[in-house]
Order: sequence, then structure tokens, then C-alpha cells
Amino acid sequence: MPPAIRTDDLVKEYGDVRALDGLSITVPEGSFFGLLGPNGAGKTTFINTLVGLVRKTSGTAEVFGYDVEDDYREARDAIGLAPQEYNVDRFFPIREVLMHKAGYHGVSDEEAAERAAEALETVGLDGKAETRFDWLSGGMKRRFMLARAMVTDPDLLILDEPTAGVDVELRHDLWEVIRGLNDDGTTILLTTHYIEEAERLCDEVAIIDSGRKVTVATPDQLTERGTDEVTLTLDAAPAATPAIDDNRVDSVAVDGRTVTLRASSGSEVVPVAVRQLEAAGHRVVDVDVARTSLEDVFVDITRTGGDATDGSTGTHDDGERDGETQEVSP
Repeated sequence: MPPAIRTDDLVKEYGDVRALDGLSITVPEGSFFGLLGPNGAGKTTFINTLVGLVRKTSGTAEVFGYDVEDDYREARDAIGLAPQEYNVDRFFPIREVLMHKAGYHGVSDEEAAERAAEALETVGLDGKAETRFDWLSGGMKRRFMLARAMVTDPDLLILDEPTAGVDVELRHDLWEVIRGLNDDGTTILLTTHYIEEAERLCDEVAIIDSGRKVTVATPDQLTERGTDEVTLTLDAAPAATPAIDDNRVDSVAVDGRTVTLRASSGSEVVPVAVRQLEAAGHRVVDVDVARTSLEDVFVDITRTGGDATDGSTGTHDDGERDGETQEVSP
């Protein structure tokens, strides 16, 4: 089976600006895949290319083996999109909006009505079926955008900042819905600025910057690249800074009875440090490890360019322009 998404050397140019600069990404079928990057990194341009709102300049983009331009209908029918911006017909009850959406994808009226009811129930809006979109609260609007993406029963669900601006309780409710869809076999592509969201939900994360792939890894693999802080409290202040002989340790600092290490794989360094300190005549009475977060790693990678897997330098130009992503494929 082909992957859910495959792009190879994908390029999109707006005049002299390259919003996508040779982007190559593979998203396995059934996975929960995160797409992270700073503002202007090319995330929305990438999504709009997949759904046919933007024509690529060059390269390849496929959805389940269908070329997004040559096989537009097949590729688009496989995708459910919940965009960050609200692009909803505001003059109809939301149930009718969902039915229109399903009908556009060839679903019969009877089945469209059933799917609309099911989608609204899934996101907790079944009591609002006859309400117009404008009359919904902000959180309900986010729920509805997810329902609209679901109503065509897509194999690939693309969520562009699905929980932006919602409260913590609703965010967790939406996470539960999205997890359930993925557990049932739907491939999820998620873009988010909530790093915790990617860390909790995603099997794999791609970080892009300036339209180029910087790295792809699991959240755990990414956090392992960061530097942990290990704090060891001794029974007495040492006369000098102890030496810790381990190539994972970047630095050692002393403040009274506290020895602080900056190290990769901090939890694995702890027993080594304790043994060496005790061998030097010190007694360790307390240990604490503060693990690096995915957010720390993300900031470091996008600031420095990380260890780019495709030759990216990490330099940033604002290649993603809100006003220039509405080009429609024929």
C-alpha cells in the first residue's frame, strides 16, 4: 500500500519567494503525524498543495498514491480538512452545511443526513444541529470544523491548528475525539503551535523551516537530542567542582551542596555521576532530573537549523503569505 502522503522535492514559488523549497516527506498510512514549524515555515502552503488550493511549482505530491493534480478528484476525496480559518457558509444550519459537504463528495442525501448526525454527535454538537454557524460559541465552532472534516469519512484527516484559542477542557475533549479516529484507522496530519499537543498525540513529528524539512523523528527521539539538567545534592559542600567523566555531560557547576550537570540522557547519567561522586568521598542525599521538553528542542532546532536531513541551513525567510494561498487547481 502507498503511504498516506508522499512528497518528493516539492517546490512552491511566489515570485522570488520559495514557500516550499524541495520538501520531501512521507506520512505512513494509519499514523498520527505532526507537522511543526515557526510562522512562515510553509505548513499551510504544504496543506493547500495537498488539497488542491495551491498548484505546486515542481516536484511530486501524492495522497494514497494519487497525484494531487493529475488525480485531483481521487486525492481530494480521500482527505478531510479542518483549516485554521473559518470558511463556512454561515447562512444555513450546521446540519445542512455538513450535508452539503458530504453531497459534494458524491454521498447520497440519505447517507449524508446520517453522516451529519453522526459527526455532530461525535463532537458533542448533536443538540445544535439547527443552529447557524455564526451563533455558535468559539469552542463550538472548533468542534464543528472537526465535524465537517469528518463527515466525508476520509482516510486522511488534516487538522491545521484544531485547538487554537480553545480552553484546556475542550482541548482535551478534542484530543480524545482525534485519538479515537486514529485508533479506528484514520491517518492524521496535525499542525499545531501547542508543542504539548504534538508530544502527546503524534507517533512522528516533522519539523520544517523556510519550506524545507529540518528533521523527522518521534517525540521521544527529539527530546533525547536535548540537554537535561541533573541536580545532585551532597551532604556537604565540596571544596572544588567535582569532575564527572562521561561524554554525555556538557557542564558541571557547584552552588554550595548542589552539583548541577547539563547532560544528554540525564537519567542514564545519574548512576554514573553518583558512583563517581561517592568514589571521590562525597555522599549524594538527593537527585533530581529535569528533562528537556519537545518545545526546548523545537526552539533550538528552528533557531540553529538543527541537523537538517535534507541540506537545510535553517535560515528563515517569510515564505508563507496568507494572501497568496488561494490559487485553485483546475
